[in-house]
Amino acid sequence: MGTRKRNTAEARKEAKKTQYFAKLNNCPTSPRKMRLVAGMVRGMEAEKALYVLKYAPQEASERVRKLLLSAISNWQQKNEGVRMENANLYVKEIMVDSGRVLKRMRPAPRGMGHRILKRSNHVTLILGNKIEETVEDSKTK
Repeated sequence: MGTRKRNTAEARKEAKKTQYFAKLNNCPTSPRKMRLVAGMVRGMEAEKALYVLKYAPQEASERVRKLLLSAISNWQQKNEGVRMENANLYVKEIMVDSGRVLKRMRPAPRGMGHRILKRSNHVTLILGNKIEETVEDSKTK
């Protein structure tokens, strides 16, 4: 590995230590349905997002809620003694990518078969801290 590549890899690794995220792989919901739920909470405060997801009628909302709780738990492990209410956590990014597709056949009339695609997705949720980001923005200006 070259020096420049190693330096960028180390910088990326250091930046990842300050991020708090959670991933959900191979979730058996279509990506389109999951993106609707992800769009509801994108940019929202973490506490408010938990309440919205708890009472949303979509099935995917429960999975995203568990993922958000996992990301909050990851944040609490690194920041012991700090209350979540005082930290101004919010959903910085939430990305939904398509996962593997299971292909099945369903019998159709006249001896034919129709293909059924059972889609899955991968969800990545990244939490941010509004206070820390405003401090970083003021340093760069």
